[in-house]
Amino acid sequence: MTNFYTTSGTPEFMIKLQEKYSSESMHVLYGSSGTLLIHETTGKTKFQTPRSYEVLASHGTFEEKGYFYFYHIPVTDEGRPVFEHAAQQMMQGVTNEPGLFALRILRPKKADTYLILSQWSGPSSYKQWADRHLTSLETLASKQNIFTSSPYTQTYRTKNDEEAAD
Repeated sequence: MTNFYTTSGTPEFMIKLQEKYSSESMHVLYGSSGTLLIHETTGKTKFQTPRSYEVLASHGTFEEKGYFYFYHIPVTDEGRPVFEHAAQQMMQGVTNEPGLFALRILRPKKADTYLILSQWSGPSSYKQWADRHLTSLETLASKQNIFTSSPYTQTYRTKNDEEAAD
């Protein structure tokens, strides 16, 4: 089983953690809501206070370039099987998406909010895919009444704005 963890903090601290555990698959991400460090592993995380997930489906490898989209989906306990089935169906055919580096469907270990995490070469590639696939997932979920609140998206980059300007 593959585990996925996130933690947040100052950019400097996230970079230090990534460097300290350089043999681990960790990526520092920069967004308007702060700095995030992600960790994908078959073992335990190195984070003190992680948000923990189990990887339900996986495609591709995270790159050190591009845009990350975190699609947060709060799902009822009863709705989990319906959501997971629909999300697995969405994964079929994803290999042909232009601009897609990686995609993960993540089941929360101690919460109700699933994540669909994807990394893209740019915003337009993501938007085209999201318009086709996430909209149909939302439609199904709303018909089944399985959301505990509205889904939302957070966007991150692999470089912070100051670095990107150089």
